[in-house]
Amino acid sequence: MKSIFYGVYLIHDLSKKTEDAIVSYGERLSSHIVAAMVKNGVRMNARDFIRTEKKQGKHVIDADLTTELVKEAFKDLNDKSIYVVPGFIARDRDTHETTNLGRGGSDYTASIIAAVLNAEVLEIWTDVDGFMTADPKVIKSAYTINELSYIEAMELCNFGAKVIYPPTIYPVCVKNIPIKVKNTFNPEHPGTLIKAKIEDDNKPIKGISSIKGTSLITVTGLSMVGVIGVNRRIFTTLANKGISVFMVSQASSENSTSIGVRDEDAAAAAEVLDAEFAKEIETGAMFPMQVESGLATIAIVGENMKQTPGIAGKLFGTLGRSGISVIACAQGASETNISFVVDGRFLRKSLNVLHDSFFLSEYKVLNLFICGIGTVGGMLLEQIRTQQQFLMQSRRLKLNVVGISDVDNFVLDRDGIDLDNYEKILRAGFPANTEHMRDEIVKMNIFNSVFVDCTASRQIAMLYQTFLEHNISVVAANKIAASSDYDSYLKLRQTARDRGVWFRYETNVGAGLPIIGTINDLCNSGDKILKIEAILSGTLNFIFNEIAADVPFSETVRRAKEERYSEPDPRIDLSGTDVIRKLVILTREAGYKVEQEDVEKHLFVPDSYFEGSIDDFWTKLPELDADFEARRKVLEAENKRWRFVATMEADENDPTNFKTSVALKEVPYGHPFYGLEGSNNIVLLTTERYKEYPMLIQGYGAGAAVTAAGVFANIMSIANI
Repeated sequence: MKSIFYGVYLIHDLSKKTEDAIVSYGERLSSHIVAAMVKNGVRMNARDFIRTEKKQGKHVIDADLTTELVKEAFKDLNDKSIYVVPGFIARDRDTHETTNLGRGGSDYTASIIAAVLNAEVLEIWTDVDGFMTADPKVIKSAYTINELSYIEAMELCNFGAKVIYPPTIYPVCVKNIPIKVKNTFNPEHPGTLIKAKIEDDNKPIKGISSIKGTSLITVTGLSMVGVIGVNRRIFTTLANKGISVFMVSQASSENSTSIGVRDEDAAAAAEVLDAEFAKEIETGAMFPMQVESGLATIAIVGENMKQTPGIAGKLFGTLGRSGISVIACAQGASETNISFVVDGRFLRKSLNVLHDSFFLSEYKVLNLFICGIGTVGGMLLEQIRTQQQFLMQSRRLKLNVVGISDVDNFVLDRDGIDLDNYEKILRAGFPANTEHMRDEIVKMNIFNSVFVDCTASRQIAMLYQTFLEHNISVVAANKIAASSDYDSYLKLRQTARDRGVWFRYETNVGAGLPIIGTINDLCNSGDKILKIEAILSGTLNFIFNEIAADVPFSETVRRAKEERYSEPDPRIDLSGTDVIRKLVILTREAGYKVEQEDVEKHLFVPDSYFEGSIDDFWTKLPELDADFEARRKVLEAENKRWRFVATMEADENDPTNFKTSVALKEVPYGHPFYGLEGSNNIVLLTTERYKEYPMLIQGYGAGAAVTAAGVFANIMSIANI
């Protein structure tokens, strides 16, 4: 070897022949060492019986000659000896020069010998536990596949699974010799067994494999339609150049054929194809080769796919809902492999969403971004924390909080944030910036993701459109988006439908009460909402239930703030703004086009109280106490109560003719609203079906715990789809 190196140094040239000789020394030396260390070790020289011939510039096995030589070399095989054979190296059948079999050649050598000698099993010892359901570097939940068929193993190998060298499988497959893949560094692990038929195999998909650095070359032209021999010319040309094609997709109209090659082969492939079809390109009958690089090829593999209808539909539907476009696809008639090409930037997302969708993962994962950790957001995080283990055990669902934001900071972690310690982690995060947070969330490009807004921020609500366009579902406790101008509201809903994601905002009205869902169900079933009468402000109901001779109006407002029933600024509640937003949302859900400006307002606090600072408001508020007390005494004598009522009433004969209003009303004894206690909400729905006896929905309409629970329920509704 020293002499060879000196020769290379002298002539400043390294030929393929010399390179093959140099790299052979690793196998030659190591096999001598191992044979010397092993008891009863007998070293065999692979170059004596593994023979190659040259084809398209590559050394390939001469199968017939090698078989005869292996039989001759091992004719005196005995049970007492351990035979040590250097893999990877061979000898040219004509020149007898040292050659090598390339990557994985040691596995291939072992397979050839095992097949010729009719071995009971071929064991491949490597540095992993076996074949995985996907690349564990990309998918944390990937796990070892216990058993694979020869075909499944071959398909996974061809599409990027580097556990064993693909040609290794063929020699032993023909002889029906099983292959066992084991981990040298973890010998106790059972590994993966590869054999002809898998018993009790009920999984349609066994694994997902991928190839980075894919280029797609499209051969297209009208002259291809119905012309025999075009594809032969394509593949012959590429074969003569030694370029491997690992995927082919052809339109049924025959006017285009797309082929997948590795990025490093793309330029050469396009060049030789342009040369082959130069005449057709010159006349315009065909177009120059179109090359698209920076792609990735993914394959889902499993022999049971051919027995399971809907696999392809589920595959493409899952990718579509995640905003991933399929550029090209191919499926063989054997139905053991569906291959497709995507933008390389979406490889991680594609692998994760498919692994999750086809139940290869131990858990279905929902990745959550929680924005706002005040009263509602903080309670939501606590509810998620306490339910995480239960959901994983009972529903096989993992709620993975990958982002948290408050007014000061935000933090993102693809692997999940520890909810026992999130406040400390958040303090070390990025400074709060709406645009920066939006860009970072989009850049994460994470699968099955949901943005959860527990703020009352208009800036945050403005982010929904971007998130939905990037296939991130939105769950909003924030009422601003759904009550904003009608066209924006409609665009959010339409975008969610078009992108196959979800825009959920049940807690916008009634906290955890199923009001919006009920209206949706009624309308979807063909019913028509004719009238909505509702007490929608838990804050105002609390205020007018608390007011008494010894509890003045100003004190009830202060109590509502202290009990966290009101918005941080109670003027939002007292101005009717909150109720108007809720009424607008319900009216829209009922199928009517309405803006906030269309709602008639009959308020009980003068406009001047909504001007100035919050401190000015608290100072002036007691000035209203005397008037409220005088009016309260009259109500008490008449056995009536105050209720701030939101109303939508439509003309039965003209659905476009409807009115909306909010007003403080005097409710008599016996009315459904009279006995409403605490901060409860109540909604009466008069419909074409529920006309004589309106439908009534009643319950807690405010409070952090019930609102958080409603948000949680929206999240779970997305998880269960």
